[in-house]
Amino acid sequence: MKTLKTLMAAALGATQMLLANAALAAGTVEGAEKQATNVHAIIMFIIFVGITLGITYWAAKRNKTAKDFYAAGGGITGFQNGLAIAGDYMSAASFLGISSAVFANGYDGLIFSVGWLVGWPVILFLIAERLRNLGKYTFADVAAYRLGREPVRTFAATAALVVVLFYLIGQMVGAGQLIKLLFGLDFIYAVMAVGALMIIYVTFGGMVATTWVQIIKACLLLGGATFIAFGVMANFGFSFEEMFKKAVEVHPKHGAIMGPGAMVSDPIDAISLGMTLMFGTAGLPHILMRFFTVPDAKAARKSVFYATGFIGYFYILTFIIGFGAITMVATDPQYLDAAKGGLNLRGGNNMAAPLLAHAIGGDLFFGFISAVAFATILAVVSGLALAGASAISHDLYANVLMHGRAKESTEVMVSKMSSIALGVVAVALGIVFEKLNVAFIVALTFSVAASGPFPVLVMSMFYKGLTTRGAVIGGWLGLLSSVGMVVLSKAVWVQSFHYDAAIFPWAYPTLFSMPLSFFACWLFSVLDNSPRAAAEREAYIAQAIRSETGLGAEGAASH
Repeated sequence: MKTLKTLMAAALGATQMLLANAALAAGTVEGAEKQATNVHAIIMFIIFVGITLGITYWAAKRNKTAKDFYAAGGGITGFQNGLAIAGDYMSAASFLGISSAVFANGYDGLIFSVGWLVGWPVILFLIAERLRNLGKYTFADVAAYRLGREPVRTFAATAALVVVLFYLIGQMVGAGQLIKLLFGLDFIYAVMAVGALMIIYVTFGGMVATTWVQIIKACLLLGGATFIAFGVMANFGFSFEEMFKKAVEVHPKHGAIMGPGAMVSDPIDAISLGMTLMFGTAGLPHILMRFFTVPDAKAARKSVFYATGFIGYFYILTFIIGFGAITMVATDPQYLDAAKGGLNLRGGNNMAAPLLAHAIGGDLFFGFISAVAFATILAVVSGLALAGASAISHDLYANVLMHGRAKESTEVMVSKMSSIALGVVAVALGIVFEKLNVAFIVALTFSVAASGPFPVLVMSMFYKGLTTRGAVIGGWLGLLSSVGMVVLSKAVWVQSFHYDAAIFPWAYPTLFSMPLSFFACWLFSVLDNSPRAAAEREAYIAQAIRSETGLGAEGAASH
């Protein structure tokens, strides 16, 4: 506990350094370019950091077992978990990225809102109950329930880490740009500050701290977004027609923002993006991990029900915020320089929502929204880091390297060390991909999740004939092909690596990589006639009984 107090003191010291740097950025150094410092935003930022550090201190005293650290002891209610899931899902990509995508392209920005929301019925009806009954801490527990432990967990953990790292890029970019705007810091130092706080939350607070930070952040974000949307609509007499008319008048693309095709004009890209957003949610390790924090399958279903309602309402608000930014930010001279970058999706600065908050409520409300956006990012990166650390410690270390014989205390220690390493990697990736729109990069993350973890998870639950050989080959093909096509696409190959032309011509690989994974899982399972494969097919019956009833392994075998 002394170590925790020391690190919290260091975190507060780092916050003081942020204030000092903000003062320098504001022009206290002679000859420096003056930049206004928002005192309200800084104060609210400090208050939030203090509250979350207090939650971490409280949670650290409750983390006595691995179940406490990974799954909050299974004591989170369905409503609480629904709010926490919504907090996990309403990320920087949603708040900053989608609103900026609408700001840049109008109607087409809504494709992200609709697509991400549609993924939740898939989880509700296909996955939530079975996942809770079969798993323990990670989705690899489900995939490896009747299949070969070591090869399946190796793939599942690797896939989880790839998805987590991709997702962290979007969150770190959003965080860096927000703090850069708020404090006047260089982007690099802003990202490093977020990484340091993330490490403290996960290392000491575990799932308990992460859950409550997400709950608080979800309430603040829903309240703040509601106020922004209300302010926008009040400005136009609560008439959508007037708002859209003004947006068409002032936007550089004029009437084109009210029709499809501004962002996705190629039919293949459109279909692939739809598949990405619809199925990717069910492959996100930090979302799947949340279903182990509730006591039973009924609470898991309730979690999805509540989360879907909160998330659907929030995505409606982001659409209003995006169009409101067009009418109230892009036309105001004081915001023009800050906002004009947002009119280019992949080069945007993702700051449409905070700037709109300033236009509606001045410095005080801008400070509140900036602090909430920062809370959004911290909550999500903490969940991501915990999911990645769990994949390393629970799947790779405890079940692959130690063959299921690791001490619980050692496993938790490995998880904490892994969270530190993930924080360092996340900072580096955030710096490399600084210029990407966060909604776009997170959509690419969903491509990887839909192509690697999702097919293996679904087939392990519903396909009796799945074997270890089929799951491993199919999973690796989906994972590697999706990552390879993302790297070779324009977003990475041209805009990040600066090559002249993209090798893979489409933005989203899911249309190709996800069917490839499903087909390979089926084909190599059918071709597997080994004795081990026969035993795995027979074990499906016991798995199905447990997934439907929640009986333990012994109860399912004797049922």
